[in-house]
Amino acid sequence: MHKVFPSSTLALQDIPDGSTLMFGGFGLTGVPENAINTLFKKGTKNITCISNEAGLEDFGLGLLIGNHQISRMICSYIGENHVFEQLLIDGKLEVELVPQGTLAERIRAGGAGIPAFYTPAGVGTEVGQNKEKRTFSGSEYLLETALQADFAFVKAWKGDTDGNLIYKGTSQNFNPVIATAGKITIAEVEELVPAGTLDPNQIHTPGIYVQRIFQGKDYLKPIEHLTTHHDQLIAADLSPDELKKEWIAEQIAKEIKDGDYVNLGIGIPTRVANHIPANLKVILQSENGLLGIGPFPEPGEEDADIINASKQTITINPGGSVFGSEASFAMIRGNHIDVTILGGMEVSENGDLANWKVPGKMVKGMGGAMDLVASADYVIVAMMHRSPNGKSKLVSQCSLPLTGVQCVKRVVTDLGVFDIIPEGGFKLIECAPGVTIAAIHQATEGKLVV
Repeated sequence: MHKVFPSSTLALQDIPDGSTLMFGGFGLTGVPENAINTLFKKGTKNITCISNEAGLEDFGLGLLIGNHQISRMICSYIGENHVFEQLLIDGKLEVELVPQGTLAERIRAGGAGIPAFYTPAGVGTEVGQNKEKRTFSGSEYLLETALQADFAFVKAWKGDTDGNLIYKGTSQNFNPVIATAGKITIAEVEELVPAGTLDPNQIHTPGIYVQRIFQGKDYLKPIEHLTTHHDQLIAADLSPDELKKEWIAEQIAKEIKDGDYVNLGIGIPTRVANHIPANLKVILQSENGLLGIGPFPEPGEEDADIINASKQTITINPGGSVFGSEASFAMIRGNHIDVTILGGMEVSENGDLANWKVPGKMVKGMGGAMDLVASADYVIVAMMHRSPNGKSKLVSQCSLPLTGVQCVKRVVTDLGVFDIIPEGGFKLIECAPGVTIAAIHQATEGKLVV
C-alpha cells in the first residue's frame, strides 16, 4: 500500500531487459517523459513497446528507438519520427502497425479481462491478413486479441498518495486505458497530493490500477500550449498550391450542416475549419479525445478560445469535452460521427482509399483512418489530383495498400469535386476555377462521368 516513490530512478529500478512496456501519450501530449528518460539513462534493452506512436527523434520514445533499446514496437502511427520510419523500412526494427481504435480497444480489453473482440477496422486491408473473420448483420469483422504489459507508464496532471489520477485536457488520450493494462502501473504526476485531497468526482484513473507513483519534474510538454488567437488567411501571402488547398477546404466546408459532428484528418482536411461559416454550430471530433464546439469566431476575436486548424491545434470552446482515446474511438466505431474528412494518396473508382503507406519508401502508419472509414457513412477525401511525380490519384484500382474498401463517397481535388457513383466511377460535380473538363479527363486515370 506504500505506492509513493521519491524519484523515477527508484520507481523503475527493477525493470529488467526483455520487458513488455506500455506508454501513455498521443503525439507529444501526455507523455511520461521522466520514465522514458530514466529508461534511456538506465539502458534497459530488448523492450517490447506498446504505444500509440514514438514521438520524435529527440523526444519521448524516439530516444529509446534511436538508442536501439526497443526491439519490437506495437503502435498505430509513425508520424514524424524519421529514424523510426527508416528502421522499419530497412527491416531493422520489428513493428506491428495497428489501427488506432483497435489499439485502444486491445489495451482496454487487456485491462478489462476480455481476451478478444471483433472490429470492422482493417477489413479488406493488409491488417486483416491471416486473421479470423466473422460476419455480423451482413458486415465483416476481424478478430483482435487483447494487449497487456509487464509495466505500464502513464503521465497525469495530479495524483494522490493512493494512486488516484486526474489528467488535464487531451493529455488523457491513451493514459487512462493504459493505466488499466499493466501488471504494474507506474504513474508520474506534475503534482502529488495527500490522499483525500482530490475531489472523487474528478478522478479519471482510480488508485486500484496504480502500484507506484512519483512526482515528475522538468517537463518539456512541447505542444501543450493554449491557443487563443485566430490566424487570418491572407490570399496574397499564399502560394498557388496553398490557394488550391484552400479552395478544396472551402468546397468541403459547404457539405457541413448545422449541428454536424465532424472528424478532420491531418493535412488539407485541417483547413476545413477555417471555412465553416460562423453562423453554424459544428462540433469537431479528434481521435486524441476531444469534442470542440463551433461556431468559429471571426478574425479579430483574439480573446475567444477557438479551433485553430491552420496550426493543427485545437482548443476547447465552452460546451466542448475531453475524454480518453478509447472513448473517442467508441464514438467513431459506433457511427456517431456525421462527416469524416481525410487526406488520400489514391482513391479508386469504386471508392477504395489508400492513404498510409508507400511500400519501401514511406510508412506513416494508419493512425485512426481505418477505424474512421470502416464505420462512417459519409467519407470525403481531400487531396491534390496528381502526385508530385504527375501520376493521377483518381485511379481504376488502388496500387498502394488500402485503408478501406468502398468507403469514399466524395473526392475534392484541386481540379474539381467528384462523387463516387454506385456502378463505379468519378462523377464530376464541379470544376475548379479555370479548370476545363478536358484537363480533368487528361489528369484522371479512373472512369470519369461528366
